[in-house]
Amino acid sequence: MKNTSIQVTAISIRDIPELQELCKTTFCETFAWANSEETLELYFKNSFSKKKLEEELSNPESEFYFAKLNGKAIGYLKVNTGKAQTELKDENALEIERIYVLKIFHGKGIGQIPFDKALQIAKNKSLSYLWLGVWDKNERAVNFYKKNGFKEFGTHIFMMGDKEQTDLMMKLEF
Repeated sequence: MKNTSIQVTAISIRDIPELQELCKTTFCETFAWANSEETLELYFKNSFSKKKLEEELSNPESEFYFAKLNGKAIGYLKVNTGKAQTELKDENALEIERIYVLKIFHGKGIGQIPFDKALQIAKNKSLSYLWLGVWDKNERAVNFYKKNGFKEFGTHIFMMGDKEQTDLMMKLEF
């Protein structure tokens, strides 16, 4: 598959139904094996509701992008700056809060495209580094970020329902 056929497009409020579907599908593909259906449904209700996504899309310090193949969204990216960052809130940093690609496209270089978009955004804003939190059990993602030069700098707890999960905090300085 030629990555040049992938288009990266900004997501707007009118795209929420498509975004919600992609969020739920990719999240299930990534985490369903480790979580109950009830836990996932609660997470979706809290994180991917129309109201929540409208708030996030309306925040000038957050940006969302689709990765599209032949006009169909196959992945997405959410980045944050300033106070929209989930933790560090460093004015010199860009957080990659979410980067997901449909499972059928794993291993085809598609995830690199939204990642490169995040890197481009950070450099265009003259920021010093990218950072993110990634579940320590998500080996595919951890390896992807390490391959792209990220280094671990700590951990934090991510609550998935009533379960504590450990996220590795990783950063890429440039």
